[in-house]
Amino acid sequence: MSGSAEDERLRVQQLRALRRRWLRDQELSPREPVLPPRQLGIVAAFWERFLQPGGLWRQQVHKAYQTGGFVLLRVLLPAWALAYYVKYHLQKSPHGVVMANPRIFPGDRILETGEIMPPLEEDPHGHH
Repeated sequence: MSGSAEDERLRVQQLRALRRRWLRDQELSPREPVLPPRQLGIVAAFWERFLQPGGLWRQQVHKAYQTGGFVLLRVLLPAWALAYYVKYHLQKSPHGVVMANPRIFPGDRILETGEIMPPLEEDPHGHH
């Protein structure tokens, strides 16, 4: 009996040593992970350089973006709202949106051309 127990203890001890070694191997060193060098295309390389903090172009684009947002929100939208209100709510004539043309009946004179409106043709189908 002592032989098999000794073998069992030795086997358990070896397994523990292997597990400890395996766990130590799973720890990453400061040099890991080792990644291949990045191969950037033309567009990706441009954006990589362009988006670095402190770049002149980045500052100019940010300034243009801020100015455009200011102009849109503080100038264009209020001007559009004011023009809309004036056009559709205040101004009645001569440039109001809804203008009623005078009614023209058969026999009336058209003011622009001086013609007399011809009488309406009778509907030959008689579907009334």
